[in-house]
Amino acid sequence: MKWNRYTIETTTEAEDLVSSMLCDLGIEGVEIEDNVPLTEADTAKMFIDILPELPPDDGVSRVSFYLDSAEDNGEMLSQVREALEEMRQYADVGSGAIKETQTEDADWINNWKEFFHAFTIKNDSADDDSSQGNGSFGDGSSLEKRDILIKPTWEDLDASDEDKILIEIDPGISFGTGKHETTQLCIRQLMKYVTPGVQVLDLGCGSGILSIVSLKLGAAHVTGTDIDAECLTSTADNFAVSHLTPEQGEFYVGNIIYDEELQERVGTEKYDIVVANILADVIIPMAPVIPARLKKGGVFIASGIIDFKEDEVVAAVKEAGLSLIEVTHQGEWVGITAKKK
Repeated sequence: MKWNRYTIETTTEAEDLVSSMLCDLGIEGVEIEDNVPLTEADTAKMFIDILPELPPDDGVSRVSFYLDSAEDNGEMLSQVREALEEMRQYADVGSGAIKETQTEDADWINNWKEFFHAFTIKNDSADDDSSQGNGSFGDGSSLEKRDILIKPTWEDLDASDEDKILIEIDPGISFGTGKHETTQLCIRQLMKYVTPGVQVLDLGCGSGILSIVSLKLGAAHVTGTDIDAECLTSTADNFAVSHLTPEQGEFYVGNIIYDEELQERVGTEKYDIVVANILADVIIPMAPVIPARLKKGGVFIASGIIDFKEDEVVAAVKEAGLSLIEVTHQGEWVGITAKKK
């Protein structure tokens, strides 16, 4: 299906008025492009570690909307132009020029799948007798060290991969295919520290990938939190395709940094491992609540940390009373592992 894209050149002052006007005319959904810097309030709930550098704000805004190219859009465009002229009586709408382009409709939810294929995460701890995690929790034993295969649900399992620990996943709208460097940094540490019987807390569970990995490695039970309720739906779906039962995990919506009720529900001194694959700017304020969640000797695994924020996160983790065990790197990303004294 083809769509006509109409872009109104207006001012940042009037962009909200223009958007509201389009809504009143029955146009659903608009795009706004401007160079106005994001405020702290704008970014407070956004998972953005590095904000894009924008050109200086020139006061110009572009508001775009879409109409079916198969229909006669002349009448609607006339109404838009008329409304813009009326708006000039009380607001600076800029040039008000409307540029038309055409775009092809796309199934974005499914088209991205061509970029997600099965891949293996090698168990580097298999030959590492010095691993500080193996045998330190649970019943003291650890599962046979095998590589992990993460496979999308729409691909068949290759016979050559049958000896690997299989994790099937359909990320849906949630972050977490396991392919990102930060997720792999966490998975490799879970390979080192998860032993049969451990309790794991997954903060910012997303698609549930780290919870599923923990259970496949032998964890007895996982608890997870995320600020987005959709993530819990995605996690439940991925539990099902990975042949895990709902009873093996317990998940909550909320922000554990500030929500004392959530902290209570999650529990105190309950976990052998807490894992958080979020962002540096979230991990830093989260650090003080981590020790209370861990058992004595418990391990905190964190990633999502861009390299130039490594020192800040290390400092926050140490200030929270945790002892640094290891710092790992992959590309420009950093993983930090620390232990409750």
